[in-house]
Amino acid sequence: MIINTKKIILLFIVAVILLIGIFTSIYTYKLYFKPIVSIKNSNTLFVRTGENFDELIDSLSAKQFIPNRNLFIFFAKKKGLPKHIKAGRYLLHQGMTANALINMLRSGNQQAVKITFNNIRFLPKLAGIIGKSLEADSAKFMALVTDKAFLKTINKTPETAISIFIPNTYQLWWNTSAKGFIQRMNKEYHKFWTKKRIEQAKKLGLSPEQVSILASIVQEETNNRNEMPTIAGVYLNRLKKGMLLQADPTARFAYGDFSIKRVNYNYLKIDSPYNTYKYAGLPPGPICMPNPQTIDQVLHAKKTDYYYFCAKPDKSGTHLFAKNLRQHNRNARKYHRYLNKLRIRH
Repeated sequence: MIINTKKIILLFIVAVILLIGIFTSIYTYKLYFKPIVSIKNSNTLFVRTGENFDELIDSLSAKQFIPNRNLFIFFAKKKGLPKHIKAGRYLLHQGMTANALINMLRSGNQQAVKITFNNIRFLPKLAGIIGKSLEADSAKFMALVTDKAFLKTINKTPETAISIFIPNTYQLWWNTSAKGFIQRMNKEYHKFWTKKRIEQAKKLGLSPEQVSILASIVQEETNNRNEMPTIAGVYLNRLKKGMLLQADPTARFAYGDFSIKRVNYNYLKIDSPYNTYKYAGLPPGPICMPNPQTIDQVLHAKKTDYYYFCAKPDKSGTHLFAKNLRQHNRNARKYHRYLNKLRIRH
């Protein structure tokens, strides 16, 4: 009888322990899939490359994403999150469960960042856009686009590096590195330069790089797309004849000031390989980041008898074209009288 009583008591204790375990498991399971995330203001979480578990928890707590910090830590450790944190830009939503948040951070299921750039003359401006939009360091970016050894791996030089950045809107992961960004843009560059475009460039007697250089000059000459093929045709005619391009935008670039409206003799004397009033042929690199539309206009350059052009003496932004120097000088005198009337000296 005593033995049976002991057995009964033992069985009862075991049963109680099992029930407690079952109820604890059920309760824990419910907590695991219970809404845990709270959104107060921004729903964006940035996890930096190399960020450790404690830093991640601090970031989540700082934005008040996890009111029950200790509970989240418990579940995160159970699922091995401390060893599997993925850098990125994550969008959280109200009422996410601990399971959903942990899986997101473990898998790197982040949201891409859209980056748009255009109308850029100098790469430091692009570096600034990258620095504000991505984890990539702007200083590292500038170091790479001026590093001859690195640029050689993508067949570019510090002068032609700007040509690989085709203005557009791109989607990238927030944790993309400076090198990763350049490599991605290089891929986009080669996608843009299709077999058809390369063939069009060959017909003009130019390489893709040279087309980009010419397009950068054309883009600085006019905003009028209808004129771009004609202006490109003028420059091609001058190149074929061995004439100096004498492009005002290159003199402005050499001087370092694009606000100049009137290029005078002092600017033309600047000793720079970019000054096409002083040196024959195309400059060593683009003087701005030509957009794809301008590149295509250059690839469809018009065959003309023109060797000169001059801005019209009005506010149209268009040009007068000339076949010879006599005609051009007449047009230039009209334009200079117009500038004098407006009292534009520089």
